[in-house]
Amino acid sequence: MKATERDQLLRALKARFEKNMHRHPGVAWSEVQARLESNPDGLRPVLAMEETGGEPDVIGRNEAGQLTFCDCSAESPAGRRSLCYDREALDSRKENKPQGSAVEMAAEMGIELLTEEQYRALQTLGEFDARTSSWISTPSDVRSLGGALFCDRRYGKVFVYHNGAQSYYAARGFRGALRV
Repeated sequence: MKATERDQLLRALKARFEKNMHRHPGVAWSEVQARLESNPDGLRPVLAMEETGGEPDVIGRNEAGQLTFCDCSAESPAGRRSLCYDREALDSRKENKPQGSAVEMAAEMGIELLTEEQYRALQTLGEFDARTSSWISTPSDVRSLGGALFCDRRYGKVFVYHNGAQSYYAARGFRGALRV
């Protein structure tokens, strides 16, 4: 990553961090910046989140002290929509194949799809996916039967739904998380 690209990303992250302090109580920007600057492998996935419209922000710290970045865009990231769930689902489509799958794109970016628990926790920090929906990590027993899970927020509530993993919609993408 070029120095100008890194500096531009850090400026955008700092502005978002300072505008949304309720998302990360007890975390100082100096800690975030130091963590990112000392971990170039962490910067690339955060940049990928930013470039695809995810508006990544710190949403907490885990027990090991790692900071958790998550997509905090109001709607499912625009650069990650119209994807089926995974490679198996993509390969099963005979016609009208989407450009890719959520699981593969997340892996390429270096992030993980949110779990249902993470998605619900994110929704306590704001209102997300009021007009879109997001694929979430699907348990293997559901996936083995051909399904996949997605979530959204409607009527002031968070809903979890199922769909065929091979389905894709213009308003469905995915949100990811990264620990640095």
